[in-house]
Parts: sequence; structure tokens; C-alpha cells
Amino acid sequence: MKYILLVGDGMGDLPIPALNDKTPLEAARKPAMDRLARLGEQLLVRTVPNGYTPGSDVANMSLLGYEPEKYYSGRAPLEAASMGVELSDGEIAFRCNLVTVDIAESGTMIMRDFSAGHISTAEASELIGAIQEECGSEHLHFYPGISYRHLMVHQGEVHGLKTVPPHDYMDKDVTPYYNEYIQIDYFKTLLEKSSSILESHPVNKKRLERGQKPANAIWLWGAGPSVSMESLHSLYGITGTLVSAVDLLKGLGYLSGLTVAQVEGATGYLDTNYEGKANAALEALKEQDFALVHVEAPDEAGHQGLVAEKVQAIEDFDARIVAPIVEEMDRRAEPYRLVVTMDHFTPLSMRTHSDWPVPMILFDSEGVEQPSGLSYSESNAREAVGKNGLNLASGAEFFARFITKGK
Repeated sequence: MKYILLVGDGMGDLPIPALNDKTPLEAARKPAMDRLARLGEQLLVRTVPNGYTPGSDVANMSLLGYEPEKYYSGRAPLEAASMGVELSDGEIAFRCNLVTVDIAESGTMIMRDFSAGHISTAEASELIGAIQEECGSEHLHFYPGISYRHLMVHQGEVHGLKTVPPHDYMDKDVTPYYNEYIQIDYFKTLLEKSSSILESHPVNKKRLERGQKPANAIWLWGAGPSVSMESLHSLYGITGTLVSAVDLLKGLGYLSGLTVAQVEGATGYLDTNYEGKANAALEALKEQDFALVHVEAPDEAGHQGLVAEKVQAIEDFDARIVAPIVEEMDRRAEPYRLVVTMDHFTPLSMRTHSDWPVPMILFDSEGVEQPSGLSYSESNAREAVGKNGLNLASGAEFFARFITKGK
């Protein structure tokens, strides 16, 4: 038996007036997912435990069967694991976004873009390199990641510092949160110096000349110390591969003992290499038991409030990830169980995550006891649950059922 987990990050939503009061999932053309939903089960799964912020870190950890209550220490330590950065005792990792902010004469700071216009990895690496050269020290290190997503490692606790994810505050006043940093002299100096470096850097001058948003500030969040997890092989006896463009997911892959595929052209946005991701998963399944493919694009569109782009991201996920993987697995004529899901909702009207239970498809090539007979959507999953479908209380409960039932 092969096991396949396909995650469209943030696909879930609310009805949108511009889509005739349909959700993007309902409005999108997605024949592959709809077929799987009709032939398989539709269920609801709570991926974010009560009391936890509904981030992709907690939600995807849950989808892999790990209880955040036991394993979660912060987002940045997972990204550190992806980058091969080992955190020693006393070191704290911070997610370091390159962002675009506006600062008024009054000093008010507005978060204009959490991604600095989805800055390219090459441009971002130059900027982070410049900050490391000027600001780095024995106790402070900056590591370049993908696009706007980077890492800062700081030696020593920063007690009482409260941080927030910048994607939750698009076009909003973030002055109170910035003021949290500058209460600490060390961080005040760092943020002011890094902003000066960014504003004068040739990369940003060229971006402005092209009419693009500049990466004119760094934003620190998701802090935490090192984390360790048992491998999926030790827990379930399976081997597998994780395919994603983002360091957070790759970190979960490394920590859970999975092979992490390196796909050229995987960007974490609409222009990602879908075909490369699908092929990496299919190649891994020739020898291994399990593959997870994660696509970030629906979540990115949700944070930016872009309706058409979110629908497009869902349609691309269906046509370029779900459909080719299912077609090839059917051609191989080997039994498989496949799940299509989101990690959390990212409603366009909210432009941030929600912790609502996620609608999920569980398809088995050998058949399921209670096919839903319904296309895939948030409302149809709720309807299926109302007809004695599954409503699981945790990702750990889901993953155990997903893997062990097929053995």
C-alpha cells in the first residue's frame, strides 16, 4: 500500500460575493478532486488544537500525525532544521521576513507587503547577505532562505518580546508590534541598522526603478528553541518523501525522518514548478511508502485578498498535482490511499488563517465503506459529516487512521 498526502495550503474559505456567493473551492474547476471526493470519504479534521495560533507550522505538524502539544516550540526552529542550522543551547531562532512598510511622518508604520512583492530568491539572498555582513556577530546570524522567507538566530533569551506574523497585518498599522522590538536596545539598533542597509542597497534601488515594492525592513517572528521529533518510520514503519517549496515544511520533513525533495523552480507561489513537484512524489513512491506534496499558492493568494489568483491556485493544484499523480498511480495498478486537504482556512475576507476544522478527502483505490457522492467543498464535507461521516478531533487521530487502516 502506498500513502499520498496532497496539501493545498489555505484552500478553505468563506462564500465570496464576487464568486456568486461560492467559496473559491466551490467556484474552481477541479475535476480530479471532485472525482476523488465522490468516490472517497469526505471528513472534517481539527488540525489546530485549542489555544494554538492557526499557523501552517502547527497545522502541518498535525497533518503529519504529530501532536503540537508535545512537539511544537515555534515556527522558526522548523525552518532552521530545513536549512541545516543546528540550534545550540541558549540559541533562539526567529523567522525573518523581508517586508515592505510605509512609515508616516507621525511614526506610524503600515505593513504594505509581508513578502516585499514576492521578491526573488536571488535578490533576497543579496539583501540578507548584506545584513549578515554588517549586523552579524558571534551571537547573531542571518541565513538566507526562499524568496522573502529567511532566518535569524540569536544567542540568548529575549524575555517578554511579543511578535506577530506579518501576513496577518497586510495594510494594517503594525506600530504597536514594532514598538515591542524597540523597547529592547539591542533589537532597536538591529532594526534601524538593517533598514538603513536595505534602503540604500542596489537591489532595492533597481526594484523601485522597475516599479516593484522594495524590501525596506525585516520583520522577526515565530521564535523558538531547538525541537526534536520521533521519525515516522519509528512510529508507523513507513518511509517517505516530502515535496514543498517552503522551509517550514522541509524542516518538518527532516525532523520526521522523511527524504526532502529538492525541486528546481519550486517558489511557493503561482509560478511554482508543479510538474517537478508531482514527478518528485511519483518517483519517490517507486521505492518508498509515503509522499507528501505541499503547495503554498492558495495561502499566499488568501493573505493578499486576491480572489482570481486563489481560484487559479486551486485549479492549478487540481490539474497539475492531483490529476497527474492519480493518473500515474492508477496506471501502476498498485493499491494506494490518497488524501487531499488543506492545513487550515485562509479566508480572503480575513486575509489570515482560521482554526476551523478542515474539509478533507480520503480516497482508497480499493474502495471505501461510505463514499460521499459529493464534490469537494467546505459545505459538502460538513454535509458528509452530518450523515455519519468522520469528524476527527486532531491531526494525530487522522494520520493514524490514514496509515494503519491500509495495512
